[in-house]
This record gives sequence, C-alpha cells and structure tokens, in this order.
Amino acid sequence: MSFWRCYFHVIWTTYRREPVITSQMEKVIFESVRRKSTDMACDILAMNGVADHIHVAVSIPPKVAAAEWIRNVKGLSAHEINQMFPNLDTHSRWQNSYGVLTFGAKNLPFVIDYIENQKAHHNHHSIEPYLERVDDD
Repeated sequence: MSFWRCYFHVIWTTYRREPVITSQMEKVIFESVRRKSTDMACDILAMNGVADHIHVAVSIPPKVAAAEWIRNVKGLSAHEINQMFPNLDTHSRWQNSYGVLTFGAKNLPFVIDYIENQKAHHNHHSIEPYLERVDDD
C-alpha cells in the first residue's frame, strides 16, 4: 500500500438552513456518518454541529473522491433521520451544496479543536468564517 495522508474539513447544512437538528437527530446523523465512513475506509477525526449544519474532519483515501464520500454520508444520514423520525413536519434533507477544505497534518489539532467546540463557537460568536463557508443553493 502507498503512503498517503489526505485530510478534509467538510461542512454541510440543513435544507434552507432551517435549525432542525435536535440532540436526538444529531446522534443518528453522527452514527450514520461514522458507519458509512467505516464502510468506505475513511477515518472520522472529529464531528460536531449546531441546529443547522454539520462539521466533519475526515481522512479520505485517494481511491475515494471527496464528493463521493460527501454524497454517501449525506444521503445515508438523511435517509436514517427520515426512518427514525417519521413524524417530522417536513421530509428531512440536506442543502445540495457543501464546503470542503483540505488541510495538512500540522493543522490537524486546530481543525479538530475547532470542530469539537462548534457549539461554543456559535454561542460565543467566535466562529472562523473561512471554516464555516458553504455556498448556499
């Protein structure tokens, strides 16, 4: 096997950025992202979010396109939310767009810390706009 280290910071939002992600939904989302990532041989390094978006630091092998990983985890997580919470007012889905940034091993501690403290960053208005960017549809 060849040596590789490919790190990505991925952000995606709820449809219309509606603040619908509850703590119960978050657990289902995170579990489905972890499970699909394991299936695709991708390592989750950090994951967190707030009511309208999710952040993930992930190591994706070169044989998997980042867009393929994103499509798979977004699709599975939306499907599982709809299965687990059938009484939602609206069908759960994600915005089509997303943000994806690459970073090196030196920045790994910073990115992990930023993601793990998402709720605090948003509560204290201390977000890094560059690390929050998602082009809305």
